[in-house]
Amino acid sequence: MAYLTLEDGTIFKGEAFGAKVDIMGEVVFNTGMTGYQEVLTDPSYCGQIVTMTYPMIGNYGIDETISESSGPQVRAFVMRELCKEPSNWNCRETLQEYLERYDIVGLAGIDTRELTRKLRDKGTMHGIITQVPPSVHQIEEMKVFEVERPVDETTCAEKYQYCTGERKVAVLDFGLKRNILRSLEKRGCALTVFPARTDPQEIIAGGFDGLMLTNGPGDPKVNTEIIENLKQLIGKLPIFGICLGHQLVALAMGADTEKLKYGHRGANHPVKDMQKNKVYITSQNHGYTIMSRSLPACAVVSHKNWNDQTIEGVKYIGYPMFTVQFHPEAAPGPEDTAYLFDEFIELIDRKRRS
Repeated sequence: MAYLTLEDGTIFKGEAFGAKVDIMGEVVFNTGMTGYQEVLTDPSYCGQIVTMTYPMIGNYGIDETISESSGPQVRAFVMRELCKEPSNWNCRETLQEYLERYDIVGLAGIDTRELTRKLRDKGTMHGIITQVPPSVHQIEEMKVFEVERPVDETTCAEKYQYCTGERKVAVLDFGLKRNILRSLEKRGCALTVFPARTDPQEIIAGGFDGLMLTNGPGDPKVNTEIIENLKQLIGKLPIFGICLGHQLVALAMGADTEKLKYGHRGANHPVKDMQKNKVYITSQNHGYTIMSRSLPACAVVSHKNWNDQTIEGVKYIGYPMFTVQFHPEAAPGPEDTAYLFDEFIELIDRKRRS
């Protein structure tokens, strides 16, 4: 038995599995019907207690080859029903065994519909999972819980080479998903992955054809040093930013961001490409958005979320640079938005020819 307590005092009682420890974090929900392993291993979830809205989780087990990072990044994983006997030819272990191996807290048997409705109505809240009802001190501590610099927890420790190819691309790792690297590798790129706080002069001096800015966790505004570094890189080489990379570019260009009430997390969010006049199904994981009224004159909104009209993509006139809020590498469509990687390659090739 274990308890999930929200900062408003609501308590959910369920079945504990995985690590049997007390843990606190930001409670969020993901609406994906599949992809729970990709969710677990997405570094953008650092510091968060993730609730899956789909009623049964774990039914196809775990296959390490599809992980988006070296292991689970969530602080805890919450669901309605845990499948203990998965059926899939690729399954190597159960979800329960996986969380136990990585010491991640799991909680099953709670009313995830009620929890999700509460988060939608009141907004994202802090929460704590405990093995016994929490103390007053734990609840007060949970209310002010923050991961101070989540990007520092998820970025690589030192630079490394990922693959070879004809185009040299630098990748700034804010908490990257591996499929970003695979998507660029497929398009003939030689990738060098750099830690988030790399001196921009090292990248400029590296003779790279392009720069990839990856996804990552947390409030983009706390990354003040990275934002200043990006100001030195913008205009020097073609840039493509995804998720946190999208937000950091906007801040570096003088725009502002704000926190969404409960964020966008799932694999079924409609996004309209304003130039193509087409709506695509996208995968998303973010709690912040760019404020449209703050965009500089050179910024053109290229994509919009068709649920709430928030900004999902920006192109910068006069700069070889564009960014998107959603995850084109996550393949929910399955590859409807992969054209964005092709556009990045076109930017690189145009720059190389000039």
